[in-house]
Amino acid sequence: MSHDFVPLAEHIADALLESDPRLAASAGDHRFDDRLPDLSAEAVAGDVDMLRDASAALTQVDLDLLDPQEQVDHAVLLARVERMLFERTEVREHEWNPLVHNPATLLDALISRPFAPAEERLVSIAARLAAIPDALATARDMLTDMPKVHVETAQGQFQGTARLVRDELGEMLQEAPGLADVVRPLQERAAAELDDFASWLRGRVDAADRDPRLGRRLWEARLWHTLDTELGAATVLDRAEANLARVTAQLRAAAAELTGGPETDDTVRAAFAQAALDVPDNDSIVDLAKVSLDEATAFVRDHDLVTLIDDPLVIMEMPEFARGVAVAYCDPPGLLETAELPTFFCISPTPSDWSAERVASFYREYNNHMLVDLTVHEATPGHFLQLAHARRFRGRTRARAIGWSGPFVEGWAVYAEELMAERGFGGLPVRLQQLKMQLRMSINAIIDQRIHCDGMTEREAMALMMDSGFQEEGEAAGKWRRALLSSTQLSTYFVGYTEVREIAGERPVDVTLRDWHDRMLAHGSPPPRHLRTLLNL
Repeated sequence: MSHDFVPLAEHIADALLESDPRLAASAGDHRFDDRLPDLSAEAVAGDVDMLRDASAALTQVDLDLLDPQEQVDHAVLLARVERMLFERTEVREHEWNPLVHNPATLLDALISRPFAPAEERLVSIAARLAAIPDALATARDMLTDMPKVHVETAQGQFQGTARLVRDELGEMLQEAPGLADVVRPLQERAAAELDDFASWLRGRVDAADRDPRLGRRLWEARLWHTLDTELGAATVLDRAEANLARVTAQLRAAAAELTGGPETDDTVRAAFAQAALDVPDNDSIVDLAKVSLDEATAFVRDHDLVTLIDDPLVIMEMPEFARGVAVAYCDPPGLLETAELPTFFCISPTPSDWSAERVASFYREYNNHMLVDLTVHEATPGHFLQLAHARRFRGRTRARAIGWSGPFVEGWAVYAEELMAERGFGGLPVRLQQLKMQLRMSINAIIDQRIHCDGMTEREAMALMMDSGFQEEGEAAGKWRRALLSSTQLSTYFVGYTEVREIAGERPVDVTLRDWHDRMLAHGSPPPRHLRTLLNL
């Protein structure tokens, strides 16, 4: 019966949130703010039992008795359960990826987001600090076979977490001085333990010889769970390679228009060299993003593209503990968050130990025009605006609040880049960067699969990114590392964009562009195939 599904879904949602403090924190559920994930073998086994029970209960629901909204909630919740079960039983990252043991994001969420008085958050912080020694002891027990690239990245991030613990609690303690005697000893011990763990990782770099590639069986299974689409791996690869050829032709034409040269790759390189004359630096990159955001917001309003939402957005340097994977990210409040909190748009400056040439290469890639396009993707009308709309969705269950779709979120952001550039935002220089990002998106999907399934070498991947993608060497090297550090996430951009763009293209003739976009964003962040159902397509 329909009335039986909602309480079942809510019971399962509670079980998922309680089992995974990271999921709870990202969703904005603060009931478990005093906990760190328990990744011991016993706790993981308990989670597996719970997930199997949840999957069995959901598969017994009679879908014919549910309305379309509930059918989507059921599909989203079941997909979340089965993905978590797959991750714990098949991928088992807690046994080989030290990055999953880093408590930084859980601590930072309590420090940087004032959803409650400082006293209340500090009590939770103290509990999490107290749990760090045991959590790191568990990590040492579990991490027996690690890839070198993960160890190297985690070493730097754990050092950043130690500095976060030492440096970021001072202001909060000033707001709640009565807790200082409780928190400071925990703070000192946790920071020392984190430093020791970073040293422990450093001592294991040379011996870390696990292949970071998942292999085709595991990668294809993870792709299925990540994408929640009917497209198979072979189809994704074929479409990505076809899109690479299509966008390359568009890029050659745009470069010829800008420079007056022939439609060749040399002309494309000349156009990008011209764009790279206008570059930010570490001191100006955040301010330039703020200016770009104001311009993008005005453009969306003037062209009536999608309804704007006046939620707070903070553009800032990426915290040190988060660096080493992506150049920028959008960190919104959770969909269950009830407090009025800002979204963070974080940008990573170049590290202080980089050479002058490496810094120059980075800013040739992330020049002023690319930064405009990046701001569209991460902020408006991309992630920030889409997720602001998603926070206003209220379903009968919390399924879509904890089971949001990466392909939809990333697909909308890439579609937003194209939407803005095709309507003239930033002129031809930004259009060139947007097309370059389209190339990057297609290549991301190609190398994601080729590296993990087909043994693509670093040289082959670098050649594809630098020659066919026109990327700077530093950007390509960073993406090579990212492809090894993650798997299937790089495919979400292309697959999501393809599906979101198709839905946008099916706008009824009697519906305005803004209204159609608002309808697309009105259902949370469901997988695109379910959005089609909700829009009656």
